[in-house]
Amino acid sequence: MTLLIGALTLGIILALLALGVYISYRIFDIADITVDGSLTFGAAVASVLLVKHGINPLWATSAGFMAGAVAGTVSGILQTRFQINSLLAGILVMTALYSVNLHVMGRSNIPFLGAVTLSTYCEQAGGYLFSGSETNLWGWTVSSADLTMLLLIFSLGGVIAMALWAFLRTDIGTAMRASGDNPQMVKALGGNVENYRIFGLAVSNGLVGLAGALWAQYQNFADVQMGIGMVVWGLASVIIGEALTGATSVGIAIVGTIIGSILFRQLVAIALSFGLNPNDLKLITAVFVFAALILPKLLNKFTVRKYQRIV
Repeated sequence: MTLLIGALTLGIILALLALGVYISYRIFDIADITVDGSLTFGAAVASVLLVKHGINPLWATSAGFMAGAVAGTVSGILQTRFQINSLLAGILVMTALYSVNLHVMGRSNIPFLGAVTLSTYCEQAGGYLFSGSETNLWGWTVSSADLTMLLLIFSLGGVIAMALWAFLRTDIGTAMRASGDNPQMVKALGGNVENYRIFGLAVSNGLVGLAGALWAQYQNFADVQMGIGMVVWGLASVIIGEALTGATSVGIAIVGTIIGSILFRQLVAIALSFGLNPNDLKLITAVFVFAALILPKLLNKFTVRKYQRIV
């Protein structure tokens, strides 16, 4: 049960990253590699504020969002103002952020020993809500702090998902989506496609930075390499979610992305529980993404052939 709760918590945290990838990948048709750097950037900024300056965890977490938004803005400016290919712009920002993160953190790893974080709040709240450090959940003994953290992250993820859904339905959000689908039409109507892309990538990487800040507080340390390959995770979550839900509307696509992230994390947790070597985790992740990419096409071909035989 502890493994399940941990996998659910981390799956919801990384669902915020997946929502950021959804914006860049599905709205602007960009596989934004900036994600690999902005996740760590959000974690680095939050960790320094928490450990070295003793800032309130809520403000530090918000700063993680802003750090990611800055990274996304830089990537957007490179793509629009300097006409750099989106893939190359993402690589440039991601590469630069590696050094920036080292400068921000001062070293490659920052443990949160003695720092007051959201995990600290959850530990205190868990002891109060469940009258002890452990509680019984459906016959299983689980940590009150872990359960409280799951409830907190679940609530936060739900609020952010609703806020994103509401934003994408506003005039600005609709125009941003239109600028990704049909930029010529938006230009003809007097809209600034470049500004919409910059703003969209800022929001996208802001969510990624927020995920990084929450992830660092959940695992109680920040590491300069924690963002490596995370864009693949986000893409896998989006693709799995679309395969499961069909993504017929923005709301369903957002829900599907969250479900995809949670399911993907559960698959990884199951693989680890069966003795998977942690060194092979990235390889298994790539295999899962490959399967998620080709299975819908194979199923579609199978359905078409079956229909043709019936006809």
